[in-house]
Amino acid sequence: MEPTAKQRTALGMICDTFTPGDGLGLPSATELGAVDTVFRMLARNPREAENKQLATLLNLWDSPLLSLLLTGSGLRRFSALSQAEREQALLRMGDSRIGAKRALFQALKSAALIAYNVTPGPTGSNPLWKQMGYPGPLGTLQTAPQPALAPIRPTAPTTLTCDVVVVGSGAGGGAAAAVLAEAGLDVVVLERGNYYDDRDFGTGELEALVNLYAPGPQTTSEGQLTLAAGTCLGGGTVVNWSTSLPTPDNVRAEWADLGVPQFTDAEFGDALSTVLRRLGVNSDHSPLSARDAILERGATALGWTVDSLPRNVSDACDAGVECGNCGYGCRLGAKQSVNKTWLADAAARGARLVVDANVRTVDVRNGRAEGVTARTSDGVAVDVRARAVVVSAGAIQTPALLRRSGLRNKNIGRYLRLHPAAAVNGVFDEEIRPWEGGLQARICRHHRDLDGNGYGVIYETGPMHPGLSVGFMNWRGADAHRAKLQNWAHTGAVGVITRDRDHGTVTVDGGGEPVVSYQLSDRDRAHLRTGILGAAQILEAAGARRIYTGHQSGAAYEPGKSGSHDEFTAACDAGGYGPGQCSLAALHIMGSARMGGSADTSAANPDGATWDVPNIVVADASCFPTSSGVNPMVSIEAIAYMNAKRLAAQLV
Repeated sequence: MEPTAKQRTALGMICDTFTPGDGLGLPSATELGAVDTVFRMLARNPREAENKQLATLLNLWDSPLLSLLLTGSGLRRFSALSQAEREQALLRMGDSRIGAKRALFQALKSAALIAYNVTPGPTGSNPLWKQMGYPGPLGTLQTAPQPALAPIRPTAPTTLTCDVVVVGSGAGGGAAAAVLAEAGLDVVVLERGNYYDDRDFGTGELEALVNLYAPGPQTTSEGQLTLAAGTCLGGGTVVNWSTSLPTPDNVRAEWADLGVPQFTDAEFGDALSTVLRRLGVNSDHSPLSARDAILERGATALGWTVDSLPRNVSDACDAGVECGNCGYGCRLGAKQSVNKTWLADAAARGARLVVDANVRTVDVRNGRAEGVTARTSDGVAVDVRARAVVVSAGAIQTPALLRRSGLRNKNIGRYLRLHPAAAVNGVFDEEIRPWEGGLQARICRHHRDLDGNGYGVIYETGPMHPGLSVGFMNWRGADAHRAKLQNWAHTGAVGVITRDRDHGTVTVDGGGEPVVSYQLSDRDRAHLRTGILGAAQILEAAGARRIYTGHQSGAAYEPGKSGSHDEFTAACDAGGYGPGQCSLAALHIMGSARMGGSADTSAANPDGATWDVPNIVVADASCFPTSSGVNPMVSIEAIAYMNAKRLAAQLV
């Protein structure tokens, strides 16, 4: 959206309330330029309806009536309030009994805080970073090699013909393309993002968020979870945290019981083994970071088992400063993303890679797919004619594409799983520098089975940079928030990843854009609660002097000094786990076009082909029958490998 002066002023007031500066060298949001950053990120949102809603909100923001209805400040304009009064007005929204108000608060909070924390400012170095002890962007690596791939970027209307067109170039699309090309088939891969390689990384969080991550949807429609997915050549494998876990045996058995018997057969087992080999998965580059040392120390003190995490990295990985930045792309080329592996294999065998190609429809005639239609960001038409279509656009975009293409199976968009994730922070006397060290090196599975059926939580850590980290934090006022960030170098978090049994949906709006609906069920909420309380136990056992969650109500305690774990439990329960009450994110998005044995219960058959159109094959996390329970990259690639093998056998 192109903001008017009135809208810019309104957003400036909101952002300056969340981040007013400190009067001692820390600028306000408007002084830093964070408002421009918010609008830059919002401009990527493909949903026109949301852009119009935001414009309306900003146009009305300073009206007395909206102030009365939204913030409870009486018939007083927001601009007439003092800083303290503005903060209280926003907090009344965040604490409201009305879920829609809480969701709006969370959206404003996230936009304002993320933008402030990632904006370099006029000097190129955000003064907040210095207060945090955060070094800022590493900068590009001049010794990085030239990009290995040479994708096509259409600038004029283009028509291509091939055997198979693959929509999406991430974990699923990359693996499928390599298998199909190896079989001698002519393959075209379409990616809606652009190509970035080693020499492009290191420019900082802002550029990474804009270039490498999906523009939307950014949250579930109820405001329950923030959504994070990669959008670039290589997809999520470029930005993920390199954890490489095979599908657990109990999950494979569950998937087989849902009508896909090969999940417990050698076929899928061989696919997993092949993926692990091609990615170079190993446990030789998983030394303890200070973050992981907290998890290991605390869990071990509780008598809980901790395991080392295997990773898909080469000997070039430093598992230190560089590795901690790898969620924004690996400058060293050590992470074995599909760009370095499967897509390189596919290109070597003649596959054509096309970037900046947003596929809008699969062209279906007489019950068969004949190709796809795409558009570049400049509106240039790209048409690909093909004998078969592989859809690997991710578990949000895949069902949306199938719906836009006229497929009607009732299960397309159902059974969405998100592995709802929370973080519990602990402040320590020693310096942690949580943005450094191996991306993820340890895992604790103590609570992985809380119901006797394999559903529960796992504990992991991850690098904590100023931007994305605030997605797991509350806001109880500018001073309190700033104090947390000034302690960031001494803060370590234990992440809680919930294997959700129940599910949400993906639908499409009037413009064909995906809308994600998801609320935690009572069962999954209970498991998440156990995980949050367990993470606090780990941090306390590891020696944290202060522990706090992302509950907007402000649940926290200081072990041995102020409060207790029991009081903390009560505070978390009082704060709630509903939309807008506890900061949650979805980093693993799965299951919205799932495979199964019947069109009544699944969107795709045991070959991965849609029930509606037999030569459309799904090959990404959307075809998971249920949630994987572990970081899903290896599972995605193994399913894509398996489904592509079956498709190749039909076409060759």
